Amino acid sequence: MSVRYDGQVAIVTGSGAGLGRSHALALAARGAKVVVNDLAARDGSMSAGALSVVAEIEAAGGEAIANGANVADMAQVQTMVEQVMEKWGRIDILVNNAGILRDKSFANMPIEDFQLVVDVHLIGSVNCTKAVWDIMKAQKYGRIAMTTSSSGLYGNFGQANYGAAKMAVVGFMNTLCIEGEKYGIKVNCLSPTARTAMTEDLIEDKRVLEMMTVESVTTGLLALVAEDSPNRSILGCGAGGYARAVIKETDGIYLTPEQQTPENILANWSDIEEESNAVELKAGWMQTNKYVGKAAASLGVDLSSK
Repeated sequence: MSVRYDGQVAIVTGSGAGLGRSHALALAARGAKVVVNDLAARDGSMSAGALSVVAEIEAAGGEAIANGANVADMAQVQTMVEQVMEKWGRIDILVNNAGILRDKSFANMPIEDFQLVVDVHLIGSVNCTKAVWDIMKAQKYGRIAMTTSSSGLYGNFGQANYGAAKMAVVGFMNTLCIEGEKYGIKVNCLSPTARTAMTEDLIEDKRVLEMMTVESVTTGLLALVAEDSPNRSILGCGAGGYARAVIKETDGIYLTPEQQTPENILANWSDIEEESNAVELKAGWMQTNKYVGKAAASLGVDLSSK
C-alpha cells in the first residue's frame, strides 16, 4: 500500500519552519497541493519561512501557495479558506500545527500569557476546523489532524497554559470524530516530540536532539491524514517511536444511596482506581450507561423493559 495525496489539497498551519515545514514538504512530495500558512509580519508582508517552503515545493515540481493568516483571527482564517477554494476548489486535509510557548510556573504566569497560548493552540484549531468543516461535509471527505502534546496528556512544569490548550484539542477531536464520521471526515491527534525551535533550548544533550528529527514525527502525521487513516486516535511520535495514547476509565464501584458519602469513596479508593478492568469509552453516553447499569443491577431494575 502506497500512501499518496494526488489531487488533494492540504492546509498546514504554522508551516514556515519546524514540524509544520516538514509536514508541508512531505505532503507535497506525495502529491498534495499545499497551503503553507505562517503568520505574516506586522507590516503584512509574507513570512520568509512560508515563501521558502513554497519555493522548495515548487522546485521539486509540486504546487503550493503561501498564506499569512493569523489562526486566532477567524476573519483571516475564512479569507484564507476562500482563497484556497477559489484557486483549487476543495480542501481535503487540515493540519492544525500552529503554536507558541509562553512558559512560566503558574504562580508567575500573567493571565495574558495563558490566554494567548489558548487562543493560538485551541481557538486557532477551532477557527481553522470550523472554516473547512462544511466544505469537507459537502465533499463527503476530510482528514483533520490536531496537534496535542505530552504536556497536555501528562503534564509538564511551567506549561499550565500550553498543557490546558493541548488537552483541550483532544476533547475537541473526541466530539468532531463522532459528528464527522457519517460525512467521511476523520479527526485525529498528533502528539509529537521533536527537535524544533520550541524544544531545542530545553534539551541539553545534543545526542538526544539528533535522534528527535522532525521527519520521524511527520511520518506519523502522514498516516493520520491518509485515506486509510484511523479515527479518534492520539498518535505519539518521536525519535522513531510510535504509540497510541488512550484515555481509559476503571470499572469502579457502586454505592447504594445510603452508602454514597465522601468517607465511603475514600475508604474504597483502591477499588475505584483498580486498573485491571479499565476500558476505553468512545462517547460520553457510554459512561452514563455504565453507571446507570451498575445502579440498576444493584437495585434489581430491568432497564430492557418499560
